[in-house]
Amino acid sequence: MKVPDILKSDAGAVSAEYATVAIAACGAGGILYKFLTSSSFASLLANILGKAFSWVFGLA
Repeated sequence: MKVPDILKSDAGAVSAEYATVAIAACGAGGILYKFLTSSSFASLLANILGKAFSWVFGLA
């Protein structure tokens, strides 16, 4: 099967797009990891869970 000339010029475009998305995903994952392992997130999560449990179980 003969490939049209218009498609030959975009031969590496898909690989470059995948590489760009992979790098962006790694960067976003790194930022998310740093946020989830931070002490501020732990205190935020503890505060939210404390309020939720006090609301559900009627604790003071």
